[in-house]
Amino acid sequence: MGSIELEAFDVSRIRNFSIIAHVDHGKSTLADRLLELAQTITKRKDNKQVLDKLKVERERGITVKAQSASMFYDYKGKRYLLNLIDTPGHMDFNFEVSRSLAACQGTLLLVDAAQGIQAQTVANFYLAYGLDITIIPVINKVRLNRFVGKIDLPAADPKRVASQIEVAFEMPADDCLEISAKSNLNVDQILPKIIETVPSPSGDINKPFKALLFDSWHDTYVGVICLMAVIDGTVKKGDRIVSAHSERRYEVTETGIMYPEQTPTSSLQAGQVGYFVLNMKTLSESHVGDTFFDHKHIGTPMPGFVPAKPMVWAGIFPIDTADFEKLDHSIAKLTLSDSSVMIQKETSTALGQGWRLGFLGTLHMDVFRQRLEQEYDANIIITAPTVPYKIEYQDGAQKLIRNPTEFPEMDELNAKVKSVQEPMVRSTIIFPKEYLGDIMVLCGSRRGVQLEHTYLDESRVLLKYRLPLAEVVTDFHDELKGRSSGFASFDYEEDGYDDADLVKMNIVLNSKPVDALSIILHRSQAELVARDWVKRLKSLLSRQLFEIVIQASVGNKVIAREGLSALRKNVTAKCYGGDISRKMKLLNKQKEGKKRMKAIGGVEVSQEAFYDFMSKKK
Repeated sequence: MGSIELEAFDVSRIRNFSIIAHVDHGKSTLADRLLELAQTITKRKDNKQVLDKLKVERERGITVKAQSASMFYDYKGKRYLLNLIDTPGHMDFNFEVSRSLAACQGTLLLVDAAQGIQAQTVANFYLAYGLDITIIPVINKVRLNRFVGKIDLPAADPKRVASQIEVAFEMPADDCLEISAKSNLNVDQILPKIIETVPSPSGDINKPFKALLFDSWHDTYVGVICLMAVIDGTVKKGDRIVSAHSERRYEVTETGIMYPEQTPTSSLQAGQVGYFVLNMKTLSESHVGDTFFDHKHIGTPMPGFVPAKPMVWAGIFPIDTADFEKLDHSIAKLTLSDSSVMIQKETSTALGQGWRLGFLGTLHMDVFRQRLEQEYDANIIITAPTVPYKIEYQDGAQKLIRNPTEFPEMDELNAKVKSVQEPMVRSTIIFPKEYLGDIMVLCGSRRGVQLEHTYLDESRVLLKYRLPLAEVVTDFHDELKGRSSGFASFDYEEDGYDDADLVKMNIVLNSKPVDALSIILHRSQAELVARDWVKRLKSLLSRQLFEIVIQASVGNKVIAREGLSALRKNVTAKCYGGDISRKMKLLNKQKEGKKRMKAIGGVEVSQEAFYDFMSKKK
């Protein structure tokens, strides 16, 4: 396909918009219908979401990576260029949502008529509201029933959802568009509404070139591809531009738009969104939120993004140590398309060489694991997720702890540490009112403090709690779904650090600590977790020729213990009758041998046992 000419589209005929929604409210399906309406893609019989390109996205029915697509649409005798920037719906990928919204002037707030406003709906609304962009509420009211075709679900109530939107967001209920993305009902009203209500970009084509980088990915053949929103001026192949962040200069070797795949254009100008090929070699050169200028006219950078901060850390180790080099190469390749993952090399006495990886959340971690297994055929063990803790010493020094092995031992904790702080989150939970008691009990048991209690309507409640992040990243979400029969939705955002009474729990096998099974806990939970862990380890370890003592300790104090008896040979089998002293002599000789074996023998924890233990814990 030859290059597309975009010079005719000045800023007055450009609209940049995104779609934001809670997980599984039909966002990717609506994106497909809009692309079909503008004839960017042809109607597909398989109904696969075009913008969900990863296998993991299609299997889980979620969007993980923000994507963009351009479309041309004729309205009232004029041809418009519309740039759609698709966004993820899960709380772990808020970073993807915020950087996508920064390149837009408007957004569709999509709410499912059967499910109503959910926690991520609220979070995404305030992200868009904070950026002062136009918000168009859309209610998606038809779902697919695989037995009888496309029908309205009995629970779908667009009027009730419209009133929820009015109560929660102070947007008139009459402004809500009622559509069906699945059956294409009223979807043709959306693009005209965008053209009429979303403002055009405010750039000036006559000013020197200026652009905002809001996404990037790695291509095997051309290196890093940068997705930018052009603010001012124009750019074409051969122009030289400079990064405000790194001050590096680049030559533009290709410009284009996502239509929906990469399609070259002769140039890009003010208000347009497209990709740039700049001969960048590594993703570390591209900083999301960076401003690019013409190399002769360097101005004031735009307010940048806050870099994505990993809030969950986990160790990754190969099940077979011979796979280390292969796994190292696989992780390096996968992080080229996911710059929000942080990597540190790590060595464990129990598991060998591996990595400490930082993720945005537990779903992000699980998606990364699944992509490693599916796309690179990796066999890995992931340790228990931990969160970053802050240690403040008596002399004023501070240290960030990402790995339990770095946490101070009890003597140092008592003598040198002034305070230990844990990260906190401000959470939003929305659910039917009949589950209120159970969910308040759950939040209270996880050391939560209630901040807000609101009724969205006669049947749905919104709770806001301040919770320790460590309580959220374990099994909080599973517990919440269990106690609410799957009806609760949950979202959270960072809310600083608080002092906490934290301790490190070690697992000890025959007086030797297993570093991969250390964990940082609140003191009140240590004994309960310790009993559970030693019981499960006992069921997973293989018996040896000597007794194995499994202990969980905090400092020098053992708080839980289990024993695994030795395998024994019947040494008295050859004694037929005779004096008892002969049998006792053989038994005592065996007993002494067991003592010597226990003193010099090491307990080998197999990789399979570690894998089973970690899998059951998640």
